[in-house]
Amino acid sequence: MTTWAIGDLQGCYDATQRLLEKIRFDPASDRLWFCGDLVNRGGQSLETLRLVHSLREHSEVVLGNHDLSLLAIGERPLAEKRKVNPDLQRVVLAEDADELLGWLRRQKLVHVDRELGWLMVHAGLAPQWTTEVAEQLANEVQRQLRGDGYRGLLRNMYGDKPNWSPGLRGQDRWRAIINWFTRARYCTPRGRIAIDEKGPPGTQAPGLYPWFEAPGHAQRDLNIVFGHWSTVGLTIARNVYAIDTGAVWGGKLTALRLDGDGLCVQQVPGRDVSGIPPHLRKD
Repeated sequence: MTTWAIGDLQGCYDATQRLLEKIRFDPASDRLWFCGDLVNRGGQSLETLRLVHSLREHSEVVLGNHDLSLLAIGERPLAEKRKVNPDLQRVVLAEDADELLGWLRRQKLVHVDRELGWLMVHAGLAPQWTTEVAEQLANEVQRQLRGDGYRGLLRNMYGDKPNWSPGLRGQDRWRAIINWFTRARYCTPRGRIAIDEKGPPGTQAPGLYPWFEAPGHAQRDLNIVFGHWSTVGLTIARNVYAIDTGAVWGGKLTALRLDGDGLCVQQVPGRDVSGIPPHLRKD
């Protein structure tokens, strides 16, 4: 059995199909780990979500910020749903929207496989968090998402504050946890996220570090694979593997093999952006 982690799909269905063909994915024996942000911007979000949903018995998925945003949009009145971008409109207005979004809402924020030796998260972990703490905090939010109070969580998850503190309670606590798992890139050594910093390392303000290089961060006993940060590209730093290589921006879609000896990476071209004005190709 082969296990592959795949970077942010962001609605790039054609690229996803190319990658599955390149790695010769066999659902009878292989498994896929999707690093979140299945949807948005790629123009084929409905097809992509349906594809990943069809592979649910053979895959693990962690939620990204775009996936959570889609879930929140799915709870809006019909008139509000019609105001979002066409790519997401097609999802929330689809005849199978309830099935797709119900399944998506039950996915994880962190996936851990200690036998394999890997942890997957969409964005990052706070410097203070061990893998065990991260798993506990993810489970806390997952229980809310899967329970009767999920609508309140989706309404209140937006916002850059507060910064993480173990003493937080309720919606503030869950928002801080979600921000770390789905939005983090840079932080201070004490774990204050710099949400607005999105460039490659070396462009950030003084005193900020990539979350996985923050001085004094907790020792972690697993390899970590994550997406979210397209400007950092394919990056391997000790036991940390960044695999969002900007498929939706015309870069590549990346798969990283998690089992076996040695490093094995497979890539295919991402979305064709040649007809898209340059100012619309990035955040």
